[in-house]
Order: sequence, then structure tokens, then C-alpha cells
Amino acid sequence: MKYIKNFTFVLAAAFLAMACETQMVDKLDDFNLEQGGYMRTVTPFPVVNSTFSVSRANLTGTKMEAVLEAVTPDKGALFSSYDLSIRFIDATPANGTNTTVARTLRSIPASAYSKDPTTGYPRHTLSITGTEALTACGLTAADISTGDRFEVTAVMRLSNGRAFTASNTGVNITGGAFYSSPFFYRLNVVN
Repeated sequence: MKYIKNFTFVLAAAFLAMACETQMVDKLDDFNLEQGGYMRTVTPFPVVNSTFSVSRANLTGTKMEAVLEAVTPDKGALFSSYDLSIRFIDATPANGTNTTVARTLRSIPASAYSKDPTTGYPRHTLSITGTEALTACGLTAADISTGDRFEVTAVMRLSNGRAFTASNTGVNITGGAFYSSPFFYRLNVVN
């Protein structure tokens, strides 16, 4: 009986040892994974709803301004351009309905960015005046009123052909305070 108990104990220990055996799993090859990018808003930080204001009374003197940083795993080396389009949303029908479709605003090439000495990533100050927004939408000052808005959408293009927008980027990147990369900016028309 003593031998049966010992044999049962040894057999159970052997089964337990075999059950705990793990297979070797290869490590992830980080260098061969697909890499992306995003345009981080450095200032103003945090971007509150990506909203800026332009004055109807001073379209030339008021603007949206933000310092942007092109972030890719290789410190921005894959970054090619930041392409902006703009549309006008007429929220005040008293002066007609002047809502426009999205139109090209500008493309900012990687060469317009300069390496930040602290972070090592390329940075650029994006500035869009009220007049520039108005002209890009093909409107005049008479077509806009307080309460209307311009919407700027962006596409970050990489030299490998990939492109990133708000629609193919995760909510942590577009809405998170750390990444602060909305790919979308709103310019409200104020007095």
C-alpha cells in the first residue's frame, strides 16, 4: 500500500510537471511591425475641442495658430507632408446658405518643419488667418456671420505611402490629452 501511495504521488507530480510545461514563444520583432505616425499639438496644450476663433471684424489680424510636432517611430524621418483641407459651415441662414464642400487649403512639406532640440522631432507653427480661410472657401466677408465656422481636416502622409487621418487613427491619439492629435481644427467666426 505504501508503494501504491508513493507511485500515485510520483505519477501525479509527473502529470503536474508536464501540465506546467510551456512552449517557447518567439519575441515580437518590433522592427518589422508596421509603423504609423501622428501630428501632436504642442501648443496650445491641451487642445480644447480643437477650437479656435477668428474675428469677422478683423479676418486678416485673427488666426488659428498651433505648434505641431510630426511623430513617427524614427523621430519623424518617415514624415512627408501634412495636407490640409477646409470647408465652411453656414450656421446662420439669415445671410443665405453658403456651406461649402471641402477644398484644398495647403500642403506643408516635411522640409518646412525643423528638428526640435529637446524632443528630436520635426516641428512647425501652423497658422491660418480668417482671410486665408475665407479665400480658400471662395467666400467674401458678406457671406459669413458670427456663429458660422470653418472646419480644417488634415492628412499626415509618410514617405512609405501611408496616410493617417482622424478616421484611421485611434481615439487615444485623436482625443487623448498626451497625444493631442485631432487631425481636425475648428475656426469659429466671432465678432
